[in-house]
Amino acid sequence: MKSGQMNQHSGGKIPVNLILSNLAEDAEKARTRVEKASDVLLDKLDTQIAATPYEVVHQEDRVKLKHYKTKGAQKIKTPLLVVYALINRETMLDLQPGKSVVEKFQESGVNLYMIDWGYPTRKDRYLTIDDHVNGYIGDMVDVILAREKVKQINLMGICMGGSFCVMYTALNPRKVKNLITTVTPTNFDTNQGLLHVWMKNLDVDRLLKAYGNMPGDMMNFGFLLLNPARLMIDKYVGFMENIDNKAFVQDFMRMEKWIFDSPDVPGETFRQFTKDCYQKNLLIQSKMVIGGRRIDLKKITMPLLNYYGIYDHLVPPAACDQLTAAVGSKDVQDMSLKTGHIGIYVSSRCQQEFTPKIVNWLMKRDQPLKVVRKRKTTAKKRRPTGSDKSAVTKKTTAKKTVAKKTVAKKTASPGKGAVKPKGDK
Repeated sequence: MKSGQMNQHSGGKIPVNLILSNLAEDAEKARTRVEKASDVLLDKLDTQIAATPYEVVHQEDRVKLKHYKTKGAQKIKTPLLVVYALINRETMLDLQPGKSVVEKFQESGVNLYMIDWGYPTRKDRYLTIDDHVNGYIGDMVDVILAREKVKQINLMGICMGGSFCVMYTALNPRKVKNLITTVTPTNFDTNQGLLHVWMKNLDVDRLLKAYGNMPGDMMNFGFLLLNPARLMIDKYVGFMENIDNKAFVQDFMRMEKWIFDSPDVPGETFRQFTKDCYQKNLLIQSKMVIGGRRIDLKKITMPLLNYYGIYDHLVPPAACDQLTAAVGSKDVQDMSLKTGHIGIYVSSRCQQEFTPKIVNWLMKRDQPLKVVRKRKTTAKKRRPTGSDKSAVTKKTTAKKTVAKKTVAKKTASPGKGAVKPKGDK
């Protein structure tokens, strides 16, 4: 329609009444929304995280071993140890009721243990990867083995904690029954994520000379800069749009509380992880050495389940998807989810798939080793049945008869050199 025709049809008048009516309606909606938002923000908000009860069964320095009892019957015999990254905290797995990996493991009958790395101080600056892998993780595994009276555990690692679990398993394969890695970087020779590009050129020696440990707040700021539009603008716009929704506000505050709870990383551990992994890519090549021992990924021969997020900007798929081909196990599986680095643990959609898949995967591989050995031994020996029983009875009776005759003969007339019974003179 031409402009002249439009003016003629509308009479050339601007619909002022309609505009004012819409403005008044929008103003009323805004006023109502602000009042509701005020009520939400002034009301008592439940922002507690890590609310699931647990028991600290062992502590070494700042590091604690948490134990979560199953809700109901224990369905998986082998205990599961979860190792989180040194960056941020393991409370991500228990962020809130209904969206808790810990809770879902408990409900599924998993005997769950988890390492809490605590908060490193300046005295921890010289702790190495070896101290964390062979020291803390090694000690915690031994505590679980002794406590549960088992010879193996199931091991699950997350992010940097997953890298540590890969290292530990390669060095101690007999103690690990099944290995699960989630968003775990093992191949660092990629430019798929901006973090990998930055870390390749990081002057880590100069940084640690200034700070001692790697500050958690500095790492947090760096992570925000990886995607500033989404992580520093969009999420707060979303918060303002939902500020009158109490459930949304509570979830938002829980996530913010977790994000900004960032412990420092011990200096020497950060230095070695940066140089050996990000800059030299030694881990996936089985060339990395800790504690004087080479990490040979071919020694990982137990079942391996490897999870990663397709939209993960911190640990992109290219950093994760080469592990299953590098290990010595034939029972390997890659699982990718359409989510980011954190969504794999907190997204309602992902949780419907993530935890149940792990539980089912473990159940299929949970037959204890000693049961298998008993079956092998039993298979070699066949119990006599039917006619075999009478044959065995006859043989046994015959042996007993011969034995009685021999004893009677010796007693009646002992030969030369025979030992006389006591009482004979």
